[in-house]
Order: sequence, then structure tokens, then C-alpha cells
Amino acid sequence: MTLLDAKSYHPEIERKRRTRNISIVILILVVAALVWFNRFWPEKHVAEKFFAALQKQDFATAYGIYYNDPGWKGHPQNHAQYPFNEFWQDWGPGGQWGVIKNYKEYGTSNCPGGGSGVVVDLIVNDRAQHAQVYVDKHDKTISSPPCDLEFR
Repeated sequence: MTLLDAKSYHPEIERKRRTRNISIVILILVVAALVWFNRFWPEKHVAEKFFAALQKQDFATAYGIYYNDPGWKGHPQNHAQYPFNEFWQDWGPGGQWGVIKNYKEYGTSNCPGGGSGVVVDLIVNDRAQHAQVYVDKHDKTISSPPCDLEFR
């Protein structure tokens, strides 16, 4: 192919191709941003369901969410390491947070060094001290955070 045999230039086709390529790149960036900003959504959702049950003072449901075991009453011996009466003392009206009237998710993060869960930080009853729960990514159980994070 010589210079005289070159394909003819069509500006409309080139403009459409460039527009399509730029649109694809922008779409990929938008999807990547959405995925990144919602990467902790399942764990946040579990923590919000847990605190919603505590707010309604439905402690049996909250305990089921804590262990991701709605049928826990049929086999309470499976949760002997943290039985319901201890859960009631910790999260019930006489617990550290008292009667939960309101809560708001404040932040989420992984522990430094990785881990299999997410720390969800919540403001409970408009207190200065925040509640933090650790939601495991694999089985969606809740526990105390293994690391100490400060959210700003």
C-alpha cells in the first residue's frame, strides 16, 4: 500500500469512534466509582438491621442478626460462647448504650492489615462516644472490632 492508495478520511466516522471510546472510558470510571463507594454496603446493611432491631427493642431478632441465625431459638447451645442473657446485659436497656432511640452510620473501614470483616462506626443516641461493630464479610456475623479505629 502506498500513500496514494491510503483509505480516504471520513471525519464523521472518526468523530463517532472517538465519542464512543470516550463514552466507554467514562462509563467504566463511573461504574468503578460506584463499586468503590458501595464496597461495604452489605456489611453496613447488616449493622443497620441490627441497630434497627435494637431500636425497636426486639432483642431476639437482634441476637439472630448478631449471629446471622434467625432460628437461634431452636438451638441456643450453638451460641454458648455469648448466650442471649449476656447479649441482653450488653445491648439491652441496662447495657452500655441504654435504650437506643436513634442511630446513624458514621463510617466504615477495614482493619489495618486486612481481615475478614468491616468495622462499622455508628453514632447512637447522639452520644460523643461511637459504637463500633465488626461485621464479617463471609458469614455476616457481628462481633467486637479486633482493631481500634478512629473515624473523623
